Amino acid sequence: MTKPTNQLPKRALVAAAFVASGLFAAAGAHAESLDAIVKAVKFDDIDDIGKQLKSGKLDPNTLAPNGDPILVIAAREKSDKVAAAIATTPNVDLEKEDKAGENALMLASLNGDLGLVKLLIDKGAEVSKKGWAPLHYAATNGQDAVVKVLLDHDAYIDTASPNGTTPLMMAARGNHASTVTLLLDQGADPQVKNQLGITALEFAKHYNAPDAIEILSKRTTRIGAATPADAQKSAK
Repeated sequence: MTKPTNQLPKRALVAAAFVASGLFAAAGAHAESLDAIVKAVKFDDIDDIGKQLKSGKLDPNTLAPNGDPILVIAAREKSDKVAAAIATTPNVDLEKEDKAGENALMLASLNGDLGLVKLLIDKGAEVSKKGWAPLHYAATNGQDAVVKVLLDHDAYIDTASPNGTTPLMMAARGNHASTVTLLLDQGADPQVKNQLGITALEFAKHYNAPDAIEILSKRTTRIGAATPADAQKSAK
């Protein structure tokens, strides 16, 4: 009578080893392939990426090894040709975010990449995203042309981040005088406070933004004054 054993037959162990080695090899090849894709995206290699997208070999929603969507990488790196190709591929998710919660429209807005901003909006990207929005990002870097486009597409001008910060506050923080003026002229409320009770003017003062301080001081005084005499008195 054969004694029972808990050991796998040698043949089974050898077979399992071959399977495991094959899986590891496949995983390694996949990682190398992803690295090559990310490199092509960063260098705006439209010949490579465009060909893979058209053939269906590359999913437009592919994630890099660090979890970043390739569309977000393209927007961040200003790889406009590749970004456009990805954004116009069927079934692409324009709202996919990186680990920081940033999507392609947010980064295109930050970079002042007007062409990509318009394309993403035309393809249905969400303009008034909850939390940190594209308008915050455009205002942060003083990208007036992008601010205008976002507002023309009904971006909420006083949209609040999770801590209540508005685009006007971000423009003031960066001392972007023309952006501060643009937002105010379009109806931004300078008296809004974030969760810490800080207004756009106080942002400007804290970050030593002289141009923004001058503009906001005049506008805030004008809004808060009960009479013209009060405004003149407050300005002294």
